[in-house]
Amino acid sequence: MTTNTEFSLSREDWSLHRKGHQDQERHQEKVKQAIKDNLADIISDEGIILRDGQQIVKVPIRSLDEYRIRYNFNKNKQAGSGNGDSQVGDVVASGKPADASGKGGQGAGDGQGVDYYEAGVSLEEIEEMLFAELALPNLARKSAEQVTAEDVEFRDVRKIGLSGNIDKRRTLLEAIRRSSRSGDEGVSIRKDDLRYKTWEERDLPDSNAVVFALMDTSGSMGLFEKYAARTFFFWMVRFLRTKYETVQIRYIAHHTEAKEVSEEHFFTKGESGGTICSSAYELALQLAEAEYPADHYNLYPVHFSDGDNLTSDNDKCIQLVRELCNRSQMFAYAEVNQYQRNSTLMSAYSKLRHPTFRTAMIREKADVYKALRTFFSPAPGEGKLA
Repeated sequence: MTTNTEFSLSREDWSLHRKGHQDQERHQEKVKQAIKDNLADIISDEGIILRDGQQIVKVPIRSLDEYRIRYNFNKNKQAGSGNGDSQVGDVVASGKPADASGKGGQGAGDGQGVDYYEAGVSLEEIEEMLFAELALPNLARKSAEQVTAEDVEFRDVRKIGLSGNIDKRRTLLEAIRRSSRSGDEGVSIRKDDLRYKTWEERDLPDSNAVVFALMDTSGSMGLFEKYAARTFFFWMVRFLRTKYETVQIRYIAHHTEAKEVSEEHFFTKGESGGTICSSAYELALQLAEAEYPADHYNLYPVHFSDGDNLTSDNDKCIQLVRELCNRSQMFAYAEVNQYQRNSTLMSAYSKLRHPTFRTAMIREKADVYKALRTFFSPAPGEGKLA
């Protein structure tokens, strides 16, 4: 039996169902690209530094909002139909932009405006993008400084050995086997039952490192100089603690004298007086010799100053820096020089040539980002930033 049945074939465009997801992905890509393009300005923003990673950061980024025009086609003003009288073809948003009171903007001008969108970005997102470019240069594998239980490997079991190396489990098992073979009642441990472990030390390589954060806190370090130095060290500390487990940070502040300080003191306290940079280098060398032997630690001294050092101290600084370079994987000197003046210290260091010596000049906030990339570039060799 045949029936006449009418049917139709249709093809649905399933890509339309993914439009919202595609728009969201596109928006996120634009946010990431805008952050990457403006990373130098973002990381030097004082608002981010003061948050200390506890809040979402509002980053103003150009042209990220995707504008939508909603027309009202329902003249009866039904719920959800909008509250305007616009029609297709009407001119929308013509004239001067409204100010906060809803009135037209004040003042004249013929330049084209720029739209900004405040994107909510977590500090972790900024760190992920920034730290992907950074690494400790020339990081070498070092042998462990002390032998621990984890560094000992037991190779064999013997009948002769030291009393401290008796293998109790194997000794007891041997006594039980002997007693069962001989038919003895009970279990007694004899001399022939004793079993001893033999062991040897293993040389376990590690990438232990210590970073000496040296900062000039003399009276010549003004607000901008201190801000630039502390901004750099803020990101340096977060970078090291995020990417490395076995890195220590020692904080040294100096004027005419140097002293080791706490992290809180380093980032919050100011000093005054003159500048003798060699005092900081001497203290770093003393700590390195006493606590961080070169066979077990990678050393990274990082010094920030405005370059106004006592002229008679410069020769001593060169000598001490050369000693630190010989012991270190990298020695970094950054000078905060906002007005491009001639500094005695940078002039002295321009004559210093060493494969682990790197310098950076910071004249504006955005140069902090350049200094991070100069010092913590994974490429070996000398790096300089004009």
